[in-house]
Amino acid sequence: MPVIPLDTVDDPRLTDYRDLTDVSLRRVSEPAGGLYIAESSKVLARALSAGHRPRSVLVQEKFLADALSLVGDDGEIYVVSAEIAEQVTGYTVHRGLLASMHRPALASVEEVVRDARLVVVLEDIVDHTNIGAAFRSAAALGADAVLVTPRCADPLYRRSVRVSMGTVFQVPWTRLPEWSEATPLLHDAGLHLAALALSDDAVTLDDFSAAGHERVALLLGAEGDGLSRRALEAADTVVTIPMAGGVDSLNVAAASAVALWELGRGRR
Repeated sequence: MPVIPLDTVDDPRLTDYRDLTDVSLRRVSEPAGGLYIAESSKVLARALSAGHRPRSVLVQEKFLADALSLVGDDGEIYVVSAEIAEQVTGYTVHRGLLASMHRPALASVEEVVRDARLVVVLEDIVDHTNIGAAFRSAAALGADAVLVTPRCADPLYRRSVRVSMGTVFQVPWTRLPEWSEATPLLHDAGLHLAALALSDDAVTLDDFSAAGHERVALLLGAEGDGLSRRALEAADTVVTIPMAGGVDSLNVAAASAVALWELGRGRR
């Protein structure tokens, strides 16, 4: 991988790294360009271990040795000052390096869930931090796959990847179609759809876990509104986490960790 010093902020080779804090811009430009950004040596190492390829790496001189030890012959390494890195990206880059990665093609839903016994379904979650945290819980607590709905935030957005600590590369995932098509797909795969929500007919998480369903898809909804009506209609069971102290719900990332801990106990 060639090492190329760059000393101007308007160098066209830095285009992939420009304005990384502009979420609306990156939401369009990264998927459309077939790219995503990996931040830090640890995240890049996990991406490479998953078979992902870098197009280029942006690094400061003091972190160059780390970059060289990680990457192979693909792409180029751009060495810049801290000042140029901040001007290009829009923030202080203090995690060593950034890598512009080729985005792999998504697998089909059937392929991702074929052998899965515990699947997480994230519906329309827009906060990238919650996406990353949910993936980290999925990796740590025994989920076999994650599915995201069409309007769910991008799991490969820089903040999602960073919060997940790169575990987004460990857990197989793909996007679902709309519920009208997704529901039969999941049922045909033999998954029992458990919607985590508040409902008069909900069963408690511990009771649902004790029922011993062999294959479960855990449905988690968006911040604030929770699961949509269509998701609840698709569910075979509505499940709730018993609360104390007058609290009726948890942040979606926290709820995913609690539910996966309980449902994954016999699977870990």
